[in-house]
Amino acid sequence: MGRPVALTVAGSDSGGGAGVQADLKTIEARGAFGASAITALTAQNTTGVRASERTDPELVREQIRAVADDLGVDAAKTGMLADAAVAAAAAEELRDAEFPLVVDPVVVAQAGDRLLSADGEDVIREELVPAATLVTPNAVEAELLTGITVEDPESAREAGNALRELGADAALVTGGHLPGDEVVDVLVGEEVREFRSPRVPDANSHGSGCTLSAAIAADLACGFDLPAAVANAEVLLDRAIRHGLDLGAGTGPVHHLAGVRARADAPDALATVRETVRAFETSAVAPLIPEVGTSVAVAPETATEPADVAATEGRLTRVPGGVRAPGGVALGASSHVARLLLGVREHDRSVTAACNVRASDAVRAAAEEQLRVATADRTEEPAGASGTMDWVAERVLTRRDGDAPDAIVDDGAHGKEPMVRLLAPDAATLRDRVLRLAERVHAD
Repeated sequence: MGRPVALTVAGSDSGGGAGVQADLKTIEARGAFGASAITALTAQNTTGVRASERTDPELVREQIRAVADDLGVDAAKTGMLADAAVAAAAAEELRDAEFPLVVDPVVVAQAGDRLLSADGEDVIREELVPAATLVTPNAVEAELLTGITVEDPESAREAGNALRELGADAALVTGGHLPGDEVVDVLVGEEVREFRSPRVPDANSHGSGCTLSAAIAADLACGFDLPAAVANAEVLLDRAIRHGLDLGAGTGPVHHLAGVRARADAPDALATVRETVRAFETSAVAPLIPEVGTSVAVAPETATEPADVAATEGRLTRVPGGVRAPGGVALGASSHVARLLLGVREHDRSVTAACNVRASDAVRAAAEEQLRVATADRTEEPAGASGTMDWVAERVLTRRDGDAPDAIVDDGAHGKEPMVRLLAPDAATLRDRVLRLAERVHAD
């Protein structure tokens, strides 16, 4: 059975973080088959572009035709087009095509190096934008194409409407280059929609624009409608930036395959939770089980949401003679402990495993003797907090400058049982800490 084909017409990034390399990784991550027509070669890394040489326009044409004639194309995207001649060649091959076209008007590299000549901008504005199913400029590119200064979501909407007046079916004006604690991308089409995400401080974001447009093209190739393709791409990019790769001396690349890695690592995470549950099903651990029960969670390296986290289905409970796990293990099974774990990992990525245990005097004393303990007063939790575990993680980790403790102790609040939450770099360490606590409690 054939796979949908998404074609990228863009420049090569020798550093692998942007351009054709980023596009092909992303397209494959979204389930389409990636094909390419290379418009330029760059000697590039995380610090900038050292040299660049465009491809002969006729060779660009032949690359596009070779893919279309043999593989077929279900959607395409353009990226770096180097100059007017290359941009015109690409436009002539793509503008009358029957498949969706995403135009990423790459003008300047993230490090500031110019990647498109001034007359090339005119070709994009006059020939490619009118053919676009979607055009995806950042704030700088939107201003170059429309003359509108993009400073906020309102001006982004204005620029998006101007791009539609130039002929694009829709525009996604991205806000990553604008200041603020939140990144806002504005989709202007038949309807206007904003996509908001918290800004990641000092993010490794090289290749973010290429990744976003490639993900959209891949989903269009797979048959998604435009709003769904954009929404999916925004989720992929958010994860890719959160787990950006610390490579090179400059701004590192996004992790194009972060979602793939989360799925690939899930079986191991599930297995370690099962192993941990078996270790806890013993009478020795019973004094550590709280009235509400114990949940165990393990996060794969690129986990971003509770659905990525392996956890116990139901909670371990005390029964005559020991501890029993009422259910199995699954991804997304424990929102409560998973949210705490993910919140902690926003600050300290060394933590991958967590569970909750009883906050009796004996358990607390043993924890304070054996572990690095932090406290959280849940009576101080504001009414508008997005979630208790999110607030606890943020409160404790901010106070400790991002250094995760081994345990977080709170005295509870109205209707909330006091609890000790254990954190560990891996499930084996978590098991060891619980069993050592149990041993110390029994000794008392």
